Amino acid sequence: MKPGPLNLITDVPGLSVGNAEHAALKSGTTVLTAQAPFACSYAVLGGAPGTRETDLLEPDKTAPGVDALVLSGGSAFGLAAAQGVMEALHDAGRGFAVHSARVPLVPAAILFDLLNGGTKGWRENPYPGLGRAALAAAAGHFALGSHGAGTGAQTAMHKGGLGSASLRLDDGTMVGALVAVNPLGSVTTPSGRHFWAAPFEIGGEFGDLGPDQARGYQTPPPSRKSAAMAALGNTTIAIVATDAALDKAQLRRMAVAAHDGIARAILPAHSPHDGDLVFAVSTGARPLVAPPLELTQIGHAAALCLSRAIARGVWEARSAAGDLLPTLRQDLGLE
Repeated sequence: MKPGPLNLITDVPGLSVGNAEHAALKSGTTVLTAQAPFACSYAVLGGAPGTRETDLLEPDKTAPGVDALVLSGGSAFGLAAAQGVMEALHDAGRGFAVHSARVPLVPAAILFDLLNGGTKGWRENPYPGLGRAALAAAAGHFALGSHGAGTGAQTAMHKGGLGSASLRLDDGTMVGALVAVNPLGSVTTPSGRHFWAAPFEIGGEFGDLGPDQARGYQTPPPSRKSAAMAALGNTTIAIVATDAALDKAQLRRMAVAAHDGIARAILPAHSPHDGDLVFAVSTGARPLVAPPLELTQIGHAAALCLSRAIARGVWEARSAAGDLLPTLRQDLGLE
């Protein structure tokens, strides 16, 4: 397996991603979409999720596909970003046909970034506009780190961010991941100088810091995030995608497998105070030949991509005025 040409989720043909953010707000929105509806399911393993329209992604529900997915900051206010995306898609004539009506289907998940030092005293919810802007910006290339839904994200010890990665399987199947990293836990080992995801790094994509050489269990330092804001403001939200033709039940298994990528890259993961959620997407371009074996490999690749994407999101984060936490690069003397 090797990364695709962009090492982004948009290496899955047909997908595009757009970001929009507000510097003073220290928050933003990321949208994944395609030219045609795509199959989607999801899995939640965190104890405090914030979502919209996820029930229709259950394998037994009738909705055949969705038009876009939204990852957003803003806690419950950020769910309104999906409304902005929905309205823009409706203006473009997109949506599930119900006789003469069209209803765009836009599931969403949010992270908590309300206590990160940004200006939050808005009179009008800014997230519908951020959703529209992110959709309008959707393309094959997009920025990582302190952009989109990762703009105001924070980990236990450093600024979080938006990350992405991809892998091409030996049979040509493409798998990718997109993630906004804002967990209760830490993405780095107790030394603060190595990623938990280091064993899965490819080509120095998140600094080539290597694995931590310390042996045995190391007591983690006190969380900077908890000291700076609150233990309740967390969540890692992600999308994994493939061009393999998976149905909603198979995508549910892909999403469950991808959660292993969170657990390998963030310690602790899936806490009562995290809303950890993974959407799984299929464009359906490549028929399966041996479904059980292929699904296993796709799930494994999704977990690897997600671990790498988490580390990339933190590695690419940049400092900004008013930040409550340093970036990893600042701690390493590189910024």
